[in-house]
Amino acid sequence: MSIPARAPRPHLADLALAAGRLVLDVYARDFAVRLKTQDSPVTEADERAEALILEGLRAVYAGVPVVAEESVAATGAAAVAARFLLVDPLDGTKEFIRKTGEFTVNIALIDNGVPVEGCVYAPARGDLYWTQNGAAFHAAGADPTFTAFDRGRRLRVGAPAAPVRAAISRDHSDAATQAFLADIGPCAAVPKGSSLKIVDIATGEIDLYPRFGPTMEWDIAAGHAILLAAGGDIFTAGGAPLRYGRADHRNAAFLACGARAAPHSWIDAFARRATA
Repeated sequence: MSIPARAPRPHLADLALAAGRLVLDVYARDFAVRLKTQDSPVTEADERAEALILEGLRAVYAGVPVVAEESVAATGAAAVAARFLLVDPLDGTKEFIRKTGEFTVNIALIDNGVPVEGCVYAPARGDLYWTQNGAAFHAAGADPTFTAFDRGRRLRVGAPAAPVRAAISRDHSDAATQAFLADIGPCAAVPKGSSLKIVDIATGEIDLYPRFGPTMEWDIAAGHAILLAAGGDIFTAGGAPLRYGRADHRNAAFLACGARAAPHSWIDAFARRATA
């Protein structure tokens, strides 16, 4: 299924595309890298993309609180309401610095803890993922001007492959992740960067993504919205769907998979490793 070319362009996709163009401008030249914390780099691309997105959100989502990564880093945790926006202007900054292409622009709308709208744009790959009218879509090879949404294909999660394909972080894989994969095996581990680990479940390229280490809400909310609209979900170690709006914006351990209910064997194994 494709969206007709006459369909209104989702505003979040517009903003992600515009931010992606700016990110690529910086990516194409030398740029400085600073450290916000001991292990968290930031670049001109992060800050300029966030400023552009925030200005665009104010124009359309007036009065809706926005929690954005670089703003939180500068001023501290932001208060949230029942309805708020989450922004990661450049997820995968380390991949951006290494020039791997595995970085994304992420924008999500949260309603009562649930990511109801989202857009993920991987500008170096030309991949755009978005939600519209409760469905998820992907356009491959989307150029930065991207005016025709009729090229998008609708996403629906599929049955797990054999062996199961598990996304793992290029930078944050740990002993708990390796033990979990051994528990549910046979399993093929696929290293990936940024929120691509989640949206690639929605496309059917990956079956699950276990994460035991720390993440922030803005890291995953946009990908979660797309995965939800495609028929999958993200679960806590207790098996409940992951929700948003925590005071410190930190996620607990989670398991993303292409199903509305994760297999009991996966949840049981995940819970054991998350509480070990």
